[in-house]
Amino acid sequence: MDRRLTTVLAADIVGYSALMDHDREGTIAALRSFREDTLQSLLQAHRGTLIKSLGDGWIAEFKSTSDAADCAIALQSAQKPESIKLRIGIHTGEVVTEGDDIFGDGINVAARLEALAEPDQVLISDTSHNSLDRGDASKFDGGEQTELKNITRRIGVWCWPKGTLANLSEKADVRPGIAVLPFDNMSGDPEQEFFADGITEDIITELSRFRWLMVVARNSSFTFKGKSTDIREVGRILGVRYVLEGSVRRAAQRVRITGQLIDAEDNSHLWADRFDGVLDDIFDLQDKVTLEVVTAIEPSLRHAETNRARAKPTENLEAYELYLRAQSHFHLLTDQDNREAIRLTNLALRRDPEYASASGLLAWLHIQRMVQGLEPIGEGPKEAIKAAERVLLSDRADGIALAYAAHSISMLARDLPRARVAFKQALEQNPNAATVHMLGSINLFLLDRPEEALSHAVQSVELSPHDPLRHAAYLAQASALFHLGRYEESAKACREALSVRSNFVMSHLMLIAALGHLTDDAAARKAVADLQTLRPGLTAASAQTQMPIFTVPSCADSWREGWLKAGLPK
Repeated sequence: MDRRLTTVLAADIVGYSALMDHDREGTIAALRSFREDTLQSLLQAHRGTLIKSLGDGWIAEFKSTSDAADCAIALQSAQKPESIKLRIGIHTGEVVTEGDDIFGDGINVAARLEALAEPDQVLISDTSHNSLDRGDASKFDGGEQTELKNITRRIGVWCWPKGTLANLSEKADVRPGIAVLPFDNMSGDPEQEFFADGITEDIITELSRFRWLMVVARNSSFTFKGKSTDIREVGRILGVRYVLEGSVRRAAQRVRITGQLIDAEDNSHLWADRFDGVLDDIFDLQDKVTLEVVTAIEPSLRHAETNRARAKPTENLEAYELYLRAQSHFHLLTDQDNREAIRLTNLALRRDPEYASASGLLAWLHIQRMVQGLEPIGEGPKEAIKAAERVLLSDRADGIALAYAAHSISMLARDLPRARVAFKQALEQNPNAATVHMLGSINLFLLDRPEEALSHAVQSVELSPHDPLRHAAYLAQASALFHLGRYEESAKACREALSVRSNFVMSHLMLIAALGHLTDDAAARKAVADLQTLRPGLTAASAQTQMPIFTVPSCADSWREGWLKAGLPK
């Protein structure tokens, strides 16, 4: 591990994602021209060293702060392709080199300043500015103190060109907001008021577990109790995008609860349902309704946010929007969509390197390539483990991100006990997330605990029966059932998986193995033929090489035996 004091220049291209969407080939050509004709020559002329290239940005270091400042001004002043506009940040601080990676205060502050810069602007920290001689220092205006995210001290910011200002305004919470209005008591019985309020409070509490949502506190939403409200006005007053409202009606011992989720911007209905129950135990009924409402509306909120993010121009997207755009590609499971999801997720992490949800998704995106037999991008599994480690060390990780990270270290690092601890934390944070149960099931399968694995896999489908990734939950069921020797049921679960996602290779492999242990030779031969049409040349040996789940010691021989009996080439 090498530590050194240096001056770091961080630069990125403004609106890169939008440029790529508009003209991919033209943008790549312009980027190549700028890098070869301008960037490399100016770095060399100012004794700078390129230490990291990030696709739409670069990090360079200089032994002299004056050289770094002069290089930044030269880059901004140079003739560039019309589409290339830069933001640049400079800071002098310590960096640490470990293997091929570099990190530390110098990198972090420079990157934060670059994110605050306007197009064609250079921002330098007070530390760097203090190192300049009088002539170079006079090229910059400012010195205003500001707080940078995750930096313990306040930083003075200086700007070039003179007369410009850095964008130091505090960033608003960009998470989508939801308010849960007090459920109306329609029973005519004032004593039932507490039950309606209890339902509302429990839903607020459960929704707050989803950290990608900003949930209005009870005290604010309850100011609308008993009032006739316009949903658009509620959204404006509380600063939220979505409003959940409902009612409770009791007749004797029967209770009916209704709810509807509304987009406060256009008053459109995103979800509505009703729940009937008996007041044998009022608290059990309250818990049941809360669980059903939360698990029903969370996918609707994600779907609405994904569509909203995809429809927006990309120039000023915040990290969460890039993350949601990546999610929309991630669910499609094609090579091209996976590549685009990785690109968008890396962009999100450029905006916020400590965005745990994006790191978790990045880890699973690399695993997605592996289990589908696609060529790795970059270092593939190594990058997945690095991303997973960032999540596990973060205090910002929600249950979904923890589950993605735990799955990565479970499948790739085979650190099963550590993964189990992370899955427990994920379930504590979000016991209603189908994805957490599904991935936790696979971890339990790898730990030779098939009965528990099966329970979580079944619960995953029950929690989200229309989830676009439910094929993975059916596969988790199939693997646990196979482990238990229940081959008929395992084959049925595989067919359920294939009905959702017909081209998922692992589903075909599990089905073939299960059929191989049964007596239906014709079905087994057809399953092998279907796989060979999808993936010509795949053999029993290559399947176990490419997909770690098939190498679990307690099942590896059974998988292989089933494949060979079914006729899959050895």
